[in-house]
Amino acid sequence: MKAHGPNEILDVVSLFREQSAACAGELVTLRRDLHRHPELSFQEERTAAVVASRLEALGFTVRRGVGGTGVVGLLEGSAPGPVVALRADMDALPVQEETGLPFASSVPGRMHACGHDLHTTCVLGAATLLASVQHLLKGTVLVLFEPAEELNQGAAAMIRDGALASPKPDMIFGLHNHPEYPAGSIAVKEGPLMAAVDTLRLDIRGKGGHGALPHRDRDPIVAAASVIMNLQTLVSRETDPLAAAVVSFGTITGGTANNVIPDTVELTGTVRSFSPEVRAALTEGIRRVAGHTTTALGCTSDVTLRHDLPPVLNHPEATQLVRESALALAGPSAVVEPTPSMGGEDFALFQEQIPGCFFWLGVGNPDLGAIHPWHSPLFRADEMSLPLGSSVLALAAWNALKKSV
Repeated sequence: MKAHGPNEILDVVSLFREQSAACAGELVTLRRDLHRHPELSFQEERTAAVVASRLEALGFTVRRGVGGTGVVGLLEGSAPGPVVALRADMDALPVQEETGLPFASSVPGRMHACGHDLHTTCVLGAATLLASVQHLLKGTVLVLFEPAEELNQGAAAMIRDGALASPKPDMIFGLHNHPEYPAGSIAVKEGPLMAAVDTLRLDIRGKGGHGALPHRDRDPIVAAASVIMNLQTLVSRETDPLAAAVVSFGTITGGTANNVIPDTVELTGTVRSFSPEVRAALTEGIRRVAGHTTTALGCTSDVTLRHDLPPVLNHPEATQLVRESALALAGPSAVVEPTPSMGGEDFALFQEQIPGCFFWLGVGNPDLGAIHPWHSPLFRADEMSLPLGSSVLALAAWNALKKSV
């Protein structure tokens, strides 16, 4: 099989850079259309229809309704070869937009406050670039448009529905916008990038009674307060300071009146970590500390800890392909090594199946007000990042196919 020569590689880099710049206006128009019409998890009917229509126009074979409302597109090259996948998420959030932008959400109480409209646009942009060189592709490109990432359910649903089964990709790439990095930059690193996500529920049972007579009761509220404080020692005293862990509580529910000690209190929270060893230690430690603390105070407890997502762990070879692609397209000053985030991403479920790299696309620009974090009603992004996101994904896929030939 013929290998791609150095001149051909250079031509493709130049081609992708020029084509992505030339279609910047089209990418912005597409993104704004998606932004005006946000759809919640597993309700992405219009978005999926837009995606499927555009893929079919590019010559992709399209499968709709994958994992609910997901879309899979298949582009076969001129010769057999490996399979490379690109992934985007499509869902919006139940957030009332407050940006005041002329293309702001037209749906009350819904907003693309995490920028999934940007991701969908970038992968469609990459699909356009790869379709333009279909006659040169030695292998297959698979594009995955995922529903319900915000619920941590979309990737699992697509995998159950065979999105990775026929054909199975050899490598996968994905991106997420990041307003803390300037537009025009790519943040990529090997290894841990985003944390494992575990959901914690703790039910504490005591003996209720009058608040003025606490000696006759077993106060689950006091026990809950002690559990919250004691569990922080799992991070500060039982986890290696050079590792990372988070135990945070988001809700405390209990009681009906100010002068009545309740029988029960319910706590819910989130647990984050990067390594399997730390994750296992936290699981054991939460059960141990919660159990002993509540017992010491005359109460009992039940701990439910659900492992929702593994960590995003970037594969060395896939990461190098993204880094090389970003360097070729944007230059060394645009490529940075990020600090890992304790946030989670269900792209990790795809990485459990196949090697992959997930990277951050800088979209920050203070001059445009693009400074607000994900999930904020004021979230904005510099749309001039769209051509770079599209071309890096396309070139990474191209290089992955070429490297495997």
